[in-house]
Amino acid sequence: MLWMFPFFLLAILVGLPIFFALLVAPGIFLVITDAGSATTLWRNVYNGIGDSFILIAIPFFLLAGEIMNRGGITLRIVDFAQALVGHVRGGLAHVNVTSSIFFAGMSGSAVADTSALGTMLIPEMERNGYSRKFAAAITGASSVIGPIIPPSGILVIYAYVIEGVSIRDLFLAGIAPGILIGLSLMAVTAIFADKFKLPPAKRVEFEHRTLPIHEDILARILARIDMAILLYMFASGYFFVAGLGQEDATQINDIFAPLLAAVAGADGEAPIAIAALIYALPFFAVGELLFMFFRRRMSEERRIIFKRAVLPLQTPLVILSGILFGVVTPTEAAALAVAYALFISLFVLRSMKMSDLPGVFSRAALSSAIVLLLVGAAVAFKTAVAIAQAPDIAAEFVLGLSQNPLILLFLINILLFVVGMFLDVAPAIFILGPILAPIFIGFGVDPVHFAIIMCVNLTVGLATPPMGLVLFMAAAVSGERVETISKAILPFLAVEFIAILVITFVPAISLFIPNLINQVL
Repeated sequence: MLWMFPFFLLAILVGLPIFFALLVAPGIFLVITDAGSATTLWRNVYNGIGDSFILIAIPFFLLAGEIMNRGGITLRIVDFAQALVGHVRGGLAHVNVTSSIFFAGMSGSAVADTSALGTMLIPEMERNGYSRKFAAAITGASSVIGPIIPPSGILVIYAYVIEGVSIRDLFLAGIAPGILIGLSLMAVTAIFADKFKLPPAKRVEFEHRTLPIHEDILARILARIDMAILLYMFASGYFFVAGLGQEDATQINDIFAPLLAAVAGADGEAPIAIAALIYALPFFAVGELLFMFFRRRMSEERRIIFKRAVLPLQTPLVILSGILFGVVTPTEAAALAVAYALFISLFVLRSMKMSDLPGVFSRAALSSAIVLLLVGAAVAFKTAVAIAQAPDIAAEFVLGLSQNPLILLFLINILLFVVGMFLDVAPAIFILGPILAPIFIGFGVDPVHFAIIMCVNLTVGLATPPMGLVLFMAAAVSGERVETISKAILPFLAVEFIAILVITFVPAISLFIPNLINQVL
């Protein structure tokens, strides 16, 4: 084992594809130690790909992202982001980050984010006075938000590797850290706007944006439902925070208890329809007042842009709500997202034709094959690591460094950040997850919190020189050299690393939403 890891890293550095590097090193180890053979290795590759129902979610998530991209959803998301933040100084840079936050809820892939948004925004930013290297750097830095905010393929992989961790909790835990990273990037962009004289603010003009009557009606209905749910969650969050540490704290259900008791039947329970009405009406009423308030302060063009974004933004809600309420498994939710994306692209928005489907399916199949091959190879590598008892050895080594969990968390952040520079996220989770997770869970770190620490670190590594895959995609999209983008992206990576430390040492950022939802449901 002392030479297997260096040999693996050497294989990557000399240009051997990661799939083969993951197999060559453990293959040699198994043969030398007589612990197995090539047959053992390939059996583990096959089992790693095809022996889990949960992994089927990954091709479905990738397919949903491809459908959304081909169906013109990306343009609607960018328009929506422009309507929100495009009017401030350095507006298109803020639009880039904001679009990544919204697009994350559809693709769950950093590379897809870089490709879809970069193709559209990098030339537009260059036409508006931004340097090409800056545009490529902010696109690459913001695209790492994609795998953090649900749906997230890497969180599915983590739940597959580390048994006993709920995908539902992982998805919920990724929301706040993803938004925090986005806000951090926007903060450093605002500093750059003044220091480096980024293009000044100007009013964004939206021309030739129309909305069919059927989509207008559907968007109005869905927007009001979303607002009512959002208000309910805010109210629940208020009572949750106010009641922390109090066993008899008031809950939102207590507010409606007198009304429910007044309409209760002979069995002491209110009819379901009446109970739902009692709960829903106040939130729909407040939501309608908010809509009236904003409608008076918004131009007709912006209202159209907001309505055009309603249907695409339902995608993450379809996935999360299905999982939260236990209606579907994560894999079934991913399939449901594909069905929804097809329905709105083909029949509601009519932005895609049946003839487009073969190309969409082939691209999704290719992306899925790449990810699942890496998963299978990583399973084989993990088997060799387990045979060599590396987890036990690593645990003894880590515990010998310090008994202070805070110091160990800081050191592990450095390790994961460096690993992310050279290794793709899926193999890194397979190799390091079973080694590190038990150690820190034993120190009292929440399993969901540690999962977010690990996944966010490794995801940021996708945009980190010298081997970050996002850097190469940004270079391909922009036509700029990887070395030039690597220098321009360093300030953004610095603020992302600071955000990672905040996420690490403030567990509430990751755990507040899962705890709130578990309390409400």
